[in-house]
Amino acid sequence: MSKQYTRSEVASSNSRNQTMFIIHDKVYDVTTFLNEHPGGEEILLDHGGKDASEDFDDVGHSTDALDLMKKYKVGELVESERKGSEPKKTWTSDYSKDKQNKENQGLSPFVWVSALAAMMAIVYFVYL
Repeated sequence: MSKQYTRSEVASSNSRNQTMFIIHDKVYDVTTFLNEHPGGEEILLDHGGKDASEDFDDVGHSTDALDLMKKYKVGELVESERKGSEPKKTWTSDYSKDKQNKENQGLSPFVWVSALAAMMAIVYFVYL
């Protein structure tokens, strides 16, 4: 069982020394990630001590970012304070999945163009 936090406990950790927030009833301590966050540390500090679920979903995050979050999860809200909200599908994570699916389908356009150019070169040299 993971550690249980109240919203008031999370609210008290909103400084550079300890930055925690809530995303979908899970509690994350991102203190050591402040300097590494691609969007800058300010955005994490602005959400310190708060429920950042809606803003997190609205921005959109890659599947790599969602995987990285697991490292910073320190617990969950106590049952009585949970909202039961589910993560929204974000444009970035959907885009990443679509891009991976397209990359894994058939030959790339570059290969087709290269093959066509090679065939044209062979025909040119054979008939001249």
